[in-house]
Amino acid sequence: MAIKPCQVLLLPLALLLLAGSSPAAAQLEVGYYSKTCPNAEAIVRDEMEKIISAAPSLAGPLLRLHFHDCFVRGCDASVLLNSTEGNLAERDAKPNKSLRGFGSVDRVKAKLEAACPNTVSCADVLAIMARDAVVLAKGPSWPVPLGRRDGRVSSATEAADNLPPAFGDIPLLTKIFAANGLDLKDLVVLSGAHTLGTAHCPSYAARLYNFSAAGADPTLDSEYADRLRTRCKSVDDTAMLSETDPGSYKTFDTSYYRNLAKRRGLFQSDAALLTDATTREYVQRIATGKFDDMYFEDFGESMVKMGNAGVLTGAQGEIRKKCYIVN
Repeated sequence: MAIKPCQVLLLPLALLLLAGSSPAAAQLEVGYYSKTCPNAEAIVRDEMEKIISAAPSLAGPLLRLHFHDCFVRGCDASVLLNSTEGNLAERDAKPNKSLRGFGSVDRVKAKLEAACPNTVSCADVLAIMARDAVVLAKGPSWPVPLGRRDGRVSSATEAADNLPPAFGDIPLLTKIFAANGLDLKDLVVLSGAHTLGTAHCPSYAARLYNFSAAGADPTLDSEYADRLRTRCKSVDDTAMLSETDPGSYKTFDTSYYRNLAKRRGLFQSDAALLTDATTREYVQRIATGKFDDMYFEDFGESMVKMGNAGVLTGAQGEIRKKCYIVN
């Protein structure tokens, strides 16, 4: 499954490089490895084509890894580090227990180390893999500014405190996104990533069984709620999975917004987008199906902004040889 050149969005380079809020973000650049590892992105793409071809359902989890990395300590690959004696790492925090795709990251990193030792950071690997996961799921592409370095610290407590929760409302989500240089538009745009992937029952069960005295969340479409109950039997059901975008969870498209406009968003954080005038207007606009190209471009821009969050550059951090352990 090849990535076609026509899928690349030619966003203004100045926008890509200056979108972040930190000075370090401006040091990232498209083509950063052009001299030190010119085939870096091609190597990642080749492995990603094999990975997604064999397991299409991994597109969502690999995109999610980049999200969960960037919201804790910035995009520094700290989510990939293993816990050690005396330190519980991000990947073992409760919100990250359902993360998948670590083995795929290790596989891609090993290929890069064989071609260009000690050159390409794990943080950059995550950013490229996230982009390629979207493209291989029939979504947009965007030029990824590179040059991140890897962090040496990973804390489960920080992950629990800083990741956007599935039950978040607009004020809470806005605060968390703003702390990472992202605004209300980025919130509603990046929420569209829920077009890919699945979720375990505990992340949404409260909306079905104990949201209020009436039981189900009244903002949830009743037919959709009934359907979810057939899969999620109780708030303690940890085995069952539901598609975050029913019928389209392996394809990156705008059906998430069409479902959301019908009050069929899986998470409370999805439903929250209908409670704010700005985010609701965006949801309703994309839900018409007439602005897919605009949404794809918006998504690429917001991903670049998110990828600039709290990055380490220059002499900061390190280039890990293996993504799950510091050098």
